[in-house]
Amino acid sequence: MKRFVLLAIVAASTVSALAADVRVSVAVGQPTYYGRIDVGSVPPPQVIYVQPVVIEPLPAGVVRQPIHLRVPAKHAKTWRKHCRQYDACDQPVYFVSEEWYGDAYASGPGRKNDPGRGKGQPKG
Repeated sequence: MKRFVLLAIVAASTVSALAADVRVSVAVGQPTYYGRIDVGSVPPPQVIYVQPVVIEPLPAGVVRQPIHLRVPAKHAKTWRKHCRQYDACDQPVYFVSEEWYGDAYASGPGRKNDPGRGKGQPKG
């Protein structure tokens, strides 16, 4: 029994130590996904507005890299009203176009050429 308790304590401490560096994986690429897009290995995104949108200006001397978000069109148009939902009011934001998201991102390398999908079959 002591061995089991010791093993449980070690396992719990390992899990809590690893939990500090846990990242949540969301199923991006799906038509219903809205949120942050990591554009690391895909073609440069087509964006809705040329300049990044910032609602709450940053303090002098603070520089933040812009992020790319996919949001519904009406959220982009009224960003001041919706930026808190995405935790991005004080962040420069580029809104990616629906066309780019569907063509270049959502159907990326692992999805575009699925072996089970023949020509003429719908994506997804």
